[in-house]
Amino acid sequence: MSLIKRLLFLTLLCFSTVSVVGQTATEVVTKMDEKLRGESSKAEITMTIVRPDWERSVSMKTWSKGSEYSLIYVVSPARDKGIAYLKRDNEIWNWVPNIGRTVKLPPSMMMQSWMGSDFTNDDLVRESSVIKDYEHRFGTDTTIAGLDSYQIILDPKPDAPVVWGQLKLWVTKDEFIQLRTEFYDEDGYLINVMEASDIQNFDGRLLPAKMTMTPIEEPGNQTILEYNSMTFNESIRDNFFSIQNMKRVN
Repeated sequence: MSLIKRLLFLTLLCFSTVSVVGQTATEVVTKMDEKLRGESSKAEITMTIVRPDWERSVSMKTWSKGSEYSLIYVVSPARDKGIAYLKRDNEIWNWVPNIGRTVKLPPSMMMQSWMGSDFTNDDLVRESSVIKDYEHRFGTDTTIAGLDSYQIILDPKPDAPVVWGQLKLWVTKDEFIQLRTEFYDEDGYLINVMEASDIQNFDGRLLPAKMTMTPIEEPGNQTILEYNSMTFNESIRDNFFSIQNMKRVN
C-alpha cells in the first residue's frame, strides 16, 4: 500500500471513531446525559442489594438540578430513615440523623460502597461528569435487546477527578438510552457492569425503569435500582440543595 493510501486509510479510520452519521461521540453522550437529567428531576427509587446469603431493600427519594445539585433522602428501612446525601458543585455531604452529624465526603471516599451496595458514592451522586471529565470516541456498533446501539469509549482527561480508568457505554441510536456501562480500573481490568432494562415512559421520556449493577469478581452479588416514578423540569430552587434542608427534607 502506498504512503498516500495508508494516510487516507488512517484518516478514514480516525474519522469513523469521531463522528457517526453527523454526530460526534461527545454529542451522543451529551444527549444521553441530558435525557437522564433534564433541567431538573425528581424520582422515587427502590434499591435491592443481593448477596449469596441475604438481600435487603432501601427506598429513597431523589432530586437533582442540572449537574451541579443533587439530593438523596432515604425513606426506609426504619433504621436508615432520614439519612441524606447532598451534592453541591464539587462538594458532597452526608447527614446521619441517628448521630446528629453532617460529614463532608473527601474525594478518597468516592470509590467506597454506597450503603453497602455495589454502587459507589460517585455512582450515586455523580461527582465526576461523563461530559466534562472524559474524552469520547466511538467503538463498534452493536445490538442490545434488539435495539441498535452505539458503543462509546470514555477515557479520562488528564488530571480529571474521576475514579475509573475507562468507561464503555452502549447507547441506543434512536432514543439515546443508556443500556449498558462497563467500568474499568486504571490497569484496564473490568470491575463492574451496569445493565438497563424495562424501558418505560417517564414524564414523556423513554428511560429504563431498572438498572442492575454486577461486580465481576464477586459471584452472586448484584444491586438493582428500580425507578417507581420520575418527573422532569419542575421548578426547584437552588437553596433546596442546602445542608440545612438536607436535615429536614422528607
